[in-house]
Amino acid sequence: MEPGALTAAPARAKDPALWLAMLRNMLLQRAVDTRGFQLNRQGKIPIAMGSEGHEAVQAGTGFAFERGRDSLWVYYRNTGIVLAAGLTLESLFRSQFARATDTSGGRQIINHVSDRALGIASLSSIIATQCTHAVGAAYAYKLRRENDRVAICTFGEGATSEGEWHEAMNFATVLHVPVVFVCENNRWAISTPQRKQMHNEHIADRAAGYGMQGVTVDGFDPIAVYDAVRAARTKAVNGGGPTLVEAKCYRFLSHTTDDDDRTYRPREDVEKERTNDPLPRFEARLIELGVIDRAGVDELRATILAEVNAMTDRIEGEPSPAGADLYGNVYEGPHEPWR
Repeated sequence: MEPGALTAAPARAKDPALWLAMLRNMLLQRAVDTRGFQLNRQGKIPIAMGSEGHEAVQAGTGFAFERGRDSLWVYYRNTGIVLAAGLTLESLFRSQFARATDTSGGRQIINHVSDRALGIASLSSIIATQCTHAVGAAYAYKLRRENDRVAICTFGEGATSEGEWHEAMNFATVLHVPVVFVCENNRWAISTPQRKQMHNEHIADRAAGYGMQGVTVDGFDPIAVYDAVRAARTKAVNGGGPTLVEAKCYRFLSHTTDDDDRTYRPREDVEKERTNDPLPRFEARLIELGVIDRAGVDELRATILAEVNAMTDRIEGEPSPAGADLYGNVYEGPHEPWR
């Protein structure tokens, strides 16, 4: 790991059952993303935000998260992490379709899922706001002496250009709180490349300016990400303070379905990066290790596709929010804006 190193992650990182769970999560992410873009083009959902290229980062981070203890503070490109952290596919599609059965009653923008019982915090599309919220949660754990709890916060490299990110980093180190920052560095803040945001090759190098440890890992390798995040979590619960983990990946698709990335990056650049696609790479690795064979991978893909198809049909048939509920949960007490 460069430019820093952490102690070895727990033996669990060498567990083939965990690797298979990661593979399933990554395949599920890709299937959900594909369906989201299809649904958008069919006019059934207003926007879709793909995470193609981020699957390994999100699987590794999500499985390093301790359900029932930690809190998760993510940003909008979060499908894989929340699924790995325990969010159901049902809840995810209710959010996408904005159904009345959704946790927020269909009020949140797509991918803005939350689950209090799982520790998945609600989020905002305002870049980097979750970073200050995460360190606030981590400070609460410290004050309450809840020494087995950590706040895990994810963001893209574009968020590191926001003031709230810098405030969160400084607060975390000065107060020495148990937080793990995970930067999903896909090299594009919408249409702005990293070279036009900063004169740093590694986001992790910025950690030293706050007195924090920073590590850079291969974001196309879910095991490497898991090891780094898990080790940072272990360090935090043992009183070692915060860590910045930078996982280098790539965004293969447009920022969202409202964006056309052909206007700012050449197709040949994207195709070159696709040679690092984490899905076929991880599949080949597990086949080589004898954890699964090609027939097993094909069966898993077919099972996931059938699951996503069935869930799409089911949730699409659920009711939309009633018009009469538009002003509910907005004001305290009754409110009739038309009078």
